[in-house]
Amino acid sequence: MKALIKEFKDFLNEYKVVPLAIAFIISVAATNVIQSIVNNLIMPLITPFIPGGAWQKATFSMGPIVIAWGALLGSIINFLIIAFVVFMIAKYVFKEEKVTKK
Repeated sequence: MKALIKEFKDFLNEYKVVPLAIAFIISVAATNVIQSIVNNLIMPLITPFIPGGAWQKATFSMGPIVIAWGALLGSIINFLIIAFVVFMIAKYVFKEEKVTKK
């Protein structure tokens, strides 16, 4: 039993499971903050330009096909903000310089 526990601890350390779990939990919380920024700050600025003003429920209908472009727009903005934040963190953490050709 001791060997199994030691093997499990080695597994956790080797694959850095705990820091990965912490990063995941923080990213979920950050996603909620970004979602709130998009819903409560960015989209209200765009809302006057959307007919009816309800951007989350904005749709485009082509017969039986209904495209919920308001929700899609919010998701795209969320993705762009998250991708930019991840880029900035990676740039700061890794501080890699571009390789120049000789």
